[in-house]
Amino acid sequence: MRLIRTLAATVLTILLIVGSVHVAVAQQKATPNVAVGPQYDSTHVYVTPDNFDRFVASFLATFGGTTSKQVVATVTPTPSSTLSQLILTPVGTISVFGYKTPVPFPFGVERTGFLVSDMDVAVRAARMTGADVLVTPFDDPIGKDAIIQWPGGVYTQLYWHTTAPSYKPLETIPENRVYVSSDRADTFIRSFLSFSKGDIVSDDDRAPGIEIGRPRDTYRRVRISSNFGKLTVFVTDGQLPYPYGRELTGYEVTSLPDTLAKAKSAGATILVAPYQTDQRQASFVQFPGGYIAEIHSAVKK
Repeated sequence: MRLIRTLAATVLTILLIVGSVHVAVAQQKATPNVAVGPQYDSTHVYVTPDNFDRFVASFLATFGGTTSKQVVATVTPTPSSTLSQLILTPVGTISVFGYKTPVPFPFGVERTGFLVSDMDVAVRAARMTGADVLVTPFDDPIGKDAIIQWPGGVYTQLYWHTTAPSYKPLETIPENRVYVSSDRADTFIRSFLSFSKGDIVSDDDRAPGIEIGRPRDTYRRVRISSNFGKLTVFVTDGQLPYPYGRELTGYEVTSLPDTLAKAKSAGATILVAPYQTDQRQASFVQFPGGYIAEIHSAVKK
C-alpha cells in the first residue's frame, strides 16, 4: 500500500511538472511581440528643477546628440506638473523629469520607458507573463502610459504615442542593469523573456565580483538581448557597496578614457575608477542632479 501511494504521488508530481511546462510554453507562444526598437526605450531620470538644465547639458556634452523641446506638462493620471525633455544620444535615450509638484506614487520608481506597438495588447501580455499592472493605462499629452512591476520588484513604464515617433538607430545599445535576489531571479527572467521575446546571451553563475564592488567574490550574471535592447540581471544577496545597484543603465562607448574626460569637463564625478572585466573596461559616473550611470568600452582580445 505504501508503495502504491508513493508511486501515485510520483506520477502526480510528474503530471504537475509536465503541465506547468506546457502552460509556460503555451504562454510564451501566445504572448505577442509588442517591442518597437531599442532607440525608443528611454531611461527615466528624475532631477530637481534647478538641476534640470545642468544635467541635460552635462549628459549631452559627454555623449553628444540632440534634445527635444523642453516643456512643462502633466504626465501622470493625477494632477502634477513637471519639466520634461528627451535627450537623444548615439548610445541611448533619456527621458528627463523635473517635478514642480510632489511626484505622485508610484512615479519615480520606474527605471525605463518601453515604447510598445499597442498599449492594450502590451498590458495583457505583461499580465500573462506574471507582471503586475500598478498603474493602468492612462492618457498623456501625446499618447498613453502604464506602469508595470516585474516579479522581483523591477518597475517599467510602457508608453504608446498617438503619432508614432521616428528616431535614428543607435550606434551602441544601452544596457538596462537590473539587480534582483536569487529568490526571484529565475521568475523575473522567465517573465521578461516571455514578454520581450528575447534570448539569453549568457548566464554566468561565477561572474567576477569586481563588477558589483566585491572583487574577492563571485555572483550570477545573466545577459539578455531583445528588441527592447540589452538587459543585464545581477543576481546578488543585496550586500552591495555604494554606488553598485544605484545605476540604471550602462552605456557602451568607443573610448572610455575620452568619454570620462568629457564627463569630468561637463561637471560629472567619477565614482568608480576604470577597471577591466568581462572583455570590457568600465567606470561609474554621477552626473549633475544625481543620475548615476555605468560607462564601458569593449576590450579587444
